[in-house]
Amino acid sequence: MALLSKTNIQLGGLLFTLFGWILSCITTYVPLWKNLNLDLNELEIWTMGLWHVCVVQDEGAIQCKEYDSFLSLPSELRISRILMFLANGLGVLGLLTSSLGLNCLKFRERRQELKKRLLLLGGIFFWISGLTTLTPVSWIAYVTVQEFWDDTIPDIVPRWEFGEALFMGWFGGFFLIFGGTLFICTACSPDFQQPSSVHHMPTELQGPCLNLQPKYPDLNI
Repeated sequence: MALLSKTNIQLGGLLFTLFGWILSCITTYVPLWKNLNLDLNELEIWTMGLWHVCVVQDEGAIQCKEYDSFLSLPSELRISRILMFLANGLGVLGLLTSSLGLNCLKFRERRQELKKRLLLLGGIFFWISGLTTLTPVSWIAYVTVQEFWDDTIPDIVPRWEFGEALFMGWFGGFFLIFGGTLFICTACSPDFQQPSSVHHMPTELQGPCLNLQPKYPDLNI
């Protein structure tokens, strides 16, 4: 039962981390980090991501424009690009190493210690990937809040608000950390073996018991 329970926990951790990694990759590329609604033209919604600025019109048409230069971007966008790339790469490494350490993959008995190390390494990769996903998302959210409540900006100027990608990034980062924690727990927990239900009789007692023969076979009582 203990082995079955650890296997289920590992499969659950794999599902959580895979879903979190997919959300992290989607967050990296979609232009939905910030939204801007213009009061002068309510038929258009501006959206911004790490790579593009887009205008979504009421008819469903979308026009996007890439940033002119990487160096001209604000510091939070430049560092967020690097961190999200790092998070996605570490997620791939975590998936590869943790998949090789699952209990459902059968290796020789002497390879069990190697599987534990792979699980532990995969959990660490997922932890770092989750943190590097949460950091840029939370940073962009903090800058957005600061700019929204900035008193030096006139009230007539439109303010950027949270986009859907920020919430996807938060969920993805937490899923990566939670799945990595499951891998680390299963790798560090000891293997419990159930005692056998068959009781063997000591050798000294087996001989006399098994070789009991009547001393007088012809004697009838």
